[in-house]
Amino acid sequence: MLTNEIDFESEYAPPHQPDKKFNAFKVEDRPGEQFVTLRGRSTVDENIKIEATMFDGYATMSNGENTETDAQLHISLLVDISKGEGGDMLEFVCSAWPEKLEIQKFYVIRVGGMLNRPYTGPNFRVLDKEIQSALMEFLNARGVNNDLAVFLHRYVWNKDKLEHIQRLKLLKSYLQT
Repeated sequence: MLTNEIDFESEYAPPHQPDKKFNAFKVEDRPGEQFVTLRGRSTVDENIKIEATMFDGYATMSNGENTETDAQLHISLLVDISKGEGGDMLEFVCSAWPEKLEIQKFYVIRVGGMLNRPYTGPNFRVLDKEIQSALMEFLNARGVNNDLAVFLHRYVWNKDKLEHIQRLKLLKSYLQT
């Protein structure tokens, strides 16, 4: 039975060798971990680090004309942008939906002077629309955008599939001994 499940998972929409790069970002992934890290540099010499979760939730969306709903999987992101060593860092808390990236919060982290509970500011959605637009453009110019959300959903789906097959194989080896 377990062999059949492994064969099915391996053959039906089989996983592929994961990408190690997305645009200007290098993908760092360690098998068995719940996070994927992307690192890159912007054209203005900023260090960018993105930590993405595996799928960590979903939302149901109505498809319009009928009463059916579709589940859209969610990935949480922390995007850290810093200039040089030891400087302040901007941190964005984002949501990656299948085809869209949204900012939830952003704040400044003072390196070396980190407070226990830094002020994280208001929810992004209550900020002035011009500020929201400027921050989205800021991230977009650095490659943190809807294309990244699409990439992460494909990457995390593949990683989840690979991890699932590995767990099944490990379980099979334990049951065979």
